[in-house]
Amino acid sequence: MKALLLDLDGTLVDSTEALKEAGRAGFAAIGFANYDDDKIAFEVARRLEQDLSIDDLFSGFKMGREVEERFLPAYLNAYYSSVISKSKLFPKTKETLQALSQHFQLALITLRYVAREQVLDELWHLGIKKYFHVVVTALDVEKPKPFPDALHAAAKKLHTTIGECAIVGDSVVDIRAGKAAGAKTIGVLTGLFSRQELEKHKPDLIVEDVNSLLDLL
Repeated sequence: MKALLLDLDGTLVDSTEALKEAGRAGFAAIGFANYDDDKIAFEVARRLEQDLSIDDLFSGFKMGREVEERFLPAYLNAYYSSVISKSKLFPKTKETLQALSQHFQLALITLRYVAREQVLDELWHLGIKKYFHVVVTALDVEKPKPFPDALHAAAKKLHTTIGECAIVGDSVVDIRAGKAAGAKTIGVLTGLFSRQELEKHKPDLIVEDVNSLLDLL
C-alpha cells in the first residue's frame, strides 16, 4: 500500500458543533427557533451523505415542502459557514498524520460541496495542510462518494494505482466508495456511524480512530 485517502469530517476533525449549529438554523427557518434537537441534526447529516430522504424526521412538525425549501438551505448554509471555525482536530491527529506521511502519500477526499481552496484554508488553519499531496471535494468530480470518481481522481494525481490505496473514513459512504473503486477500506469509529453499521458494508478493517493506524500500518 502506497497511499491513504482520508475523509475529513468525523475522521480527522470533530464537526459536531457545526452540525448542532446547522440544526438550530434549520429549525429557526421553519419557525421553531427555540427547538433544539441534536439527534435530528446528526441524523440529517447521516441521511444527506447517503442520499436518503429526511421527510420522516419532521413528521411531527406537520411540515410539507418547507423541509426541502426552508430547512435544508438554512441547515447547509449554517454548516458550511461555521464548520471551519467550529471544527477541531481529534486528539493527536496532527502527530499521526506527520508519522503516516513519512510512509504513505496522503490525500484528502471530502463530501463537502465547497471549493477546494476553502478546504485548503481549513487544513492550513488546523496545521495539517503540509501533509496532503492532494485534496478532492465533491465539486471536483461529476459523481462524489459513494461513487468511486473522487478516489480514482486522487490516485491518478498521486501517480499510483487504486489497488495501492486505502480509503479511511467514518461513514458507510466511504466504505461503499472504496469498494466501488477497488481500494482497501478502513472504517473509523469517531463519526456518526456505529461499528455495526460499518460492518454491514464489510470494510477490510475497522479501527477506533486514525491514531490506531500507526500500530496497524
